[in-house]
This record gives sequence, structure tokens and C-alpha cells, in this order.
Amino acid sequence: MTPAEAAEGAARRSYGKLVAFLSARTRDVAGAEDALSEAFAAALADWPLRGVPDNPEAWLLVVARRKLVDAVRARIHGEAAAEHLQLLAPTAESEDSGLPDRRLELLFACAHPAIDRSVRAPLVLQVVLGFDAATIASAFLVAPAAMGQRLVRAKAKIRQAGIAFQVPERSQLPERLDSVLEAIYAAYAEGWSDAEGADPVRRNLADEAIWLGRLVVALLPHEPEALGLLALMLHAHARRRARRDAQGEYVPLASQDTGLWDNEMIEEAEALLLRASRAAAPGRYQLEAAVQSAHCVRRREGRADWAAIATLYEALQALTGSPVAALNRAVALAQAEGTQAGLAALEALAGDARLAQYQPYWAARAELLSRSGARAQALEAYQQAIGLERDPAVRRHLQRRAALLG
Repeated sequence: MTPAEAAEGAARRSYGKLVAFLSARTRDVAGAEDALSEAFAAALADWPLRGVPDNPEAWLLVVARRKLVDAVRARIHGEAAAEHLQLLAPTAESEDSGLPDRRLELLFACAHPAIDRSVRAPLVLQVVLGFDAATIASAFLVAPAAMGQRLVRAKAKIRQAGIAFQVPERSQLPERLDSVLEAIYAAYAEGWSDAEGADPVRRNLADEAIWLGRLVVALLPHEPEALGLLALMLHAHARRRARRDAQGEYVPLASQDTGLWDNEMIEEAEALLLRASRAAAPGRYQLEAAVQSAHCVRRREGRADWAAIATLYEALQALTGSPVAALNRAVALAQAEGTQAGLAALEALAGDARLAQYQPYWAARAELLSRSGARAQALEAYQQAIGLERDPAVRRHLQRRAALLG
């Protein structure tokens, strides 16, 4: 292994672990990142000459801490400097052979209620996974400068507000854990949007989000919603090869070749969902994962369990008040009870402004109107859906459906 490969491997394995440990006491995430960046630069200069150390992470920790101390001495003087340097002093736990894992605490700090909701997922991607601001900005369709400013402000908030690096008390855990899981799922959704893996910015986001989900489950193995989120992501990821055909065209879930689904990943998701169900505390992610499980029935029976899907979406709507859950329930009802039942449920959502610019609403409306024989209304809905869709492959699919009516 070359020194460059060793440094890259250490970054992949331990970037978030090192940032979390370096900043846990000072809460200076930006300072820890800067020091770690300098430590990696030093490694690339030193390791080719002296060889890769036996414990690259420990070497990086020592150098990064030294860089932090130098930075403090350069900008802070007097009693304030002494107090800050005391926080940076090696502790008994850092002298152990293994580096303590503070990433879960860092995740909770990044998803703290004091941090603006829109920047929580980008902050997690940067400080836990090491993504640069430009990459994150592109993935979230934000100008790099704007994203950089948001991330800087969020890190400053952690320091200035004294946000503790700790897993909340049991009474606070549901609210705080939800923010962590929401940030992870937002990262997964960004990666999921690149179905073909053609966008180098988004290509690894889904995999990294699953990795974060595994981390949370490993550190909180009995939290049902953490298990549910990981199950949900694995269920969705298991179908990634079936989402496009050989020509790169979009394939709807109901038309996908189940032989292309990853059975091993599905079985892992099912086991996680079963573990979560034992807590008898159903939540959003468990219900969404259960929906995906009901779709997977098609592997064995040739048809998804649409009645179960409709029931699950009804429960999800009651839990979250989400119009998207209500929309998906209408689609499931059309499959389980007939087109008119689905249309009736869909009509009840017609005045919801939250769906006015939501492409799947118009696509579902167009499909059900088409089935009912309302050709003109279906074409109008298809045009709305086509105009709102950003993915070229999905847009072509909608155009083909509309052309069948014309």
C-alpha cells in the first residue's frame, strides 16, 4: 500500500472519528477540520520518506492536536489561551491504543435543534464523512459560496452556543434522534436521485448514508426508528439495478424485474424491520420500510400486497399528516380496490397547495384519469407532471404515457 493509499484509507475509515474526538471538548469543529487537513498534508509529505506508521490514525491525531495547539497560541493569549489549551491536552482515553468513537455524539451535535434544519444533512456530510462544500453544494443544488457560508455559520453555532457532544438523555432522545435520522435520510435521498450513478457528486451519497445508518444502529442497537431507517434505505437500495433498463430508461417500481433486486440486501432489511417491530413503537421510518416490504411480496407472489400498502400509508398519514402519504394511499387503493376508489381518494387532495408543484401527484392523477377514460383531463395532468420533472429519463417515460393517449 502506497503512502497516498494509506492516507486515503485512514480518511475513509476515521475522518469523522478524528474530527469528533478533536472537537468534542472544545466544540470547535472548524478548527478540528483545519488541523486534521494539515495533518493529512503532513502525512503525504512525511510518509513517503519515513514510511507509513503502524497506526496511521494515532499519528494523524498527534499531529492534528499539535496543529490545534499552534493555532490557539497564535490567536489567543493569556488566561483564555491557557483554558483552551487545557481542553486540548491529551486525556487518558486518547492515550489508549484505540481511538474513542465520538461520531454518534458529533451526529447529535450536527442535528441539534439550534442548527437550522436545512443545513443539518450537509453538515453531517462534511464533518462526519469529509465531503467538501462544493461537492455538497452541487448535490443539494445550492451555490458553493452559499453552502460554504451556511456550513461555517452552523459550525460557529456549535461553538458559540456550547452545543454538547453527547447522546441526549432518554427523555430527549426521540426528538433529537429524529433530527439525526432525518439528516441521514436527506443524504440518502440526494444519492437516490442519481439513479444511474452518473453524477460523480451524488454517486457515493446513498452508500455513505447507509454507512451512517449502520453506525447509528451499531451504537444504538435497540432504537426501533434507527432500525427502521436502515431497513428502509436497504430496501430501496436493493432495487437500484432495476430502476433503469439497458438503454437507461426509467422503469416504474411495479414494472421492475424482481430478478434484478438484491435479495441479500432485502433479507437484511426484513431482519432489521422484524427487530424494530419487537419494540412495539411504530414510527415513520418503520412504516415506510414496511411499505417497501409489502412491495417485495411481488418477488414470491407476482403482485405487491396493495391492501397492506394502503393500510400502512393510512397509518403513516395519521402519524405525520403528510399529503405524500395520502397520495400514495390513493395510488395503493386504486390497485387494491379499483380505479374509482383511488380517484376518490385523490380528489380529496386536489385543494392541497403542498401538492401543487409535486410531480408524483400529477403523474398519479394522470394515470388514474387515463384508466377511467377521462382522456383530456389525463393529458392535462401528464403535461403538468412532465413540466415539473427534472430527471430526463422519468420525463421521457411520462411523455410516452401521454403519447399513448394522444
